[in-house]
Amino acid sequence: MPQPDLVIFDCDGVLVDSEIIAARIEAELLTSAGYEISAEELSETYAGLTFKDIMMRVEEKSRVPFQASLIDRAEDLVDRRLRSDVRAVDGVHEAVAAVTTPRCVCSNSRSERIEFMLEKVRLLPFFAGHIFSSLETPSGKSKPAPDVFLFAAAKLQADPANIFVIEDSVHGVTGARTAGMRVIGFTGAAHSYPGHADALTEAGAETVIRRWAELKSVIAALSEWSADA
Repeated sequence: MPQPDLVIFDCDGVLVDSEIIAARIEAELLTSAGYEISAEELSETYAGLTFKDIMMRVEEKSRVPFQASLIDRAEDLVDRRLRSDVRAVDGVHEAVAAVTTPRCVCSNSRSERIEFMLEKVRLLPFFAGHIFSSLETPSGKSKPAPDVFLFAAAKLQADPANIFVIEDSVHGVTGARTAGMRVIGFTGAAHSYPGHADALTEAGAETVIRRWAELKSVIAALSEWSADA
């Protein structure tokens, strides 16, 4: 049976149910700073982006100026809340363990945050030494840029065309597709919204799963499809 060279997992909203926690805090900060937005709207429009990038896009759209100190404030508040409240997405331990090919994490979060979240939910042993933050790549460009995906592929000597990426955001899907990788969308975390699966498909995901129990069979089926194509 054909196997992928590498399976890449996004972290926030894929491995850990952290997107909704960050969205609530970031929406509150933006609203207090003069741009009213709900956590649900922020998740639907900006999930997968760093808070810095979210602020820049909101500023451009609304012409509401934000203080740069808001970024540090958000980082501190989100870190504190994640350390106490973050949970693994249901079923993820079994799904990750079932991936027998090389695997890694590619995320827009800082590696320190990724590691403490994965350690808290007992996922770190699956990915130790194979954690890549877009902020710590040579370019420092975050998703939707493809840089973190290509950096991980080069480090792990994997062919981008034979890599599967699991992503929950349009921006993440876009980055992975730009890198020439195949994408499976995921909508099983708490921040998912009506139309989420359609948005991921339109961005380039080959298929979308809602439950982790589907992952193994989907990778097998897509690998076979590629081999037969």
